[in-house]
Amino acid sequence: MKARQGSTTPNADNRTAKEVELRHDRNTASRLRISDDARLPTRYGKFQVRAYEDRATGAQHLGMIKGVLGGDDPVLVRVHSECLTGDVLGSQRCDCGAQLDAALRQIAEAGRGILLYLRQEGRGIGLFNKIRAYALQDGGLDTVQANEHLGFPADLRDYAVAGQMLADLQASKLRLLTNNPNKMSQLRKHGLKIVERVPLLVHLTPDNGPYLRTKRDKLGHMLRSEPGSTPQGS
Repeated sequence: MKARQGSTTPNADNRTAKEVELRHDRNTASRLRISDDARLPTRYGKFQVRAYEDRATGAQHLGMIKGVLGGDDPVLVRVHSECLTGDVLGSQRCDCGAQLDAALRQIAEAGRGILLYLRQEGRGIGLFNKIRAYALQDGGLDTVQANEHLGFPADLRDYAVAGQMLADLQASKLRLLTNNPNKMSQLRKHGLKIVERVPLLVHLTPDNGPYLRTKRDKLGHMLRSEPGSTPQGS
């Protein structure tokens, strides 16, 4: 495994790890602090993980890597924003946990791919405000109206850091697991070529139906019709 930033051992020409890190930053114009790679065996198979810290915001993100990257072949990629309630607690109000599960399964089956886990809880408004927005939705607002009622845009997520993470992972041609046109547009602005959009199919249910309909109708997500029909992309 190739050594990365974080070691305290001076290299052969007596540079310290800090000096090596600064040289890396100058060469890549990166705002990221990058960890060593580590093994992560999961129920989906074996992955490598690499942590990233955004120097501008202090946010810490994760890259999960399957197989050998580099080369000219497009790589299967999921850029997933954190959702504690869905990813960890199994909430059925959204499709986030199902998306994460489906993406990791597809990457494992492909034998080569990347999942980026971005710390952008609640479409960027954070956990506390997301729960406040849930309370407003319980009172009848939809997910966009709730964000706006709290003084936030419908979607605050920024994918600039994802662009830098993918550059570090030598992934410039993507088969992107998404149905979010804004995500695709932002990644293209950061120099990434999306050669294929791969629908991420999950089941639409009575619990997540209102949320998915709002994403389709107000945020432009490329979804299908109604609860109880076929699996939905999101």
